[in-house]
Order: sequence, then C-alpha cells, then structure tokens
Amino acid sequence: MDRYHTILQSIINNTGADGAILISPDGLAVSSTFREGQDEDRIAAMGAAILSLGERVNTELQKGELEQLYVKGSHGYILFTGIDNLAVLGVTTSGNVKLGLILMEVKRAVEKFKEVM
Repeated sequence: MDRYHTILQSIINNTGADGAILISPDGLAVSSTFREGQDEDRIAAMGAAILSLGERVNTELQKGELEQLYVKGSHGYILFTGIDNLAVLGVTTSGNVKLGLILMEVKRAVEKFKEVM
C-alpha cells in the first residue's frame, strides 16, 4: 500500500466514509479507495473539472480562494478539497455521516498530503 493510499484509507477508517480519491491537477487518479467497478479515472476527471468550475465561480463572485466544494445527493455527499495546486482530494459519504467529523478528517488528510507531496 502506498503512502497516498494509507492516508486515504485513514479517512475511511476514522469517519465511515464510503470512499476517497486523490486526483492530480490534470484530472488523473493518483490513488483511491473506491470499490471495484467504480471508474476512478472517470471520477477523477469529473472531480478535477467540478473543482475548476467551482474556483471560477468563486473568483467571479470574489469570495476568496475556494476551500471546498460539496455535492449533496439524496444518498450522501461528495466533497472535493484542493491541496494547494498539487492535487484534489475527493471523499464520498452516505447521507447519515457526521459531516463535521468528515471535514475535520479531510483537513488532517490535506496536511498529511502536503507533507508527503
């Protein structure tokens, strides 16, 4: 298991999230904990695209730097967090998770990724 996967797995273990993915700035999957059958390359490309769009809207509305982007569906959340200009962290959850716990763990993971990148 590589160091990126270890950090992603700690998010899952500590929060009960469904999955996590580390995405390169150009939209490629670097590492993920997604179960077999989920197309991590496709998810990575869409995650990078949605974060880029979020950044553009955020800039247009003069809201400072984009920190996180959330997508809420009827079955849970998808959170995307930029790691400086190095990568994007995506986390998927069910609808009954403690969102505060997820956000805290994502913040910790971002700091760990910054150390190892």
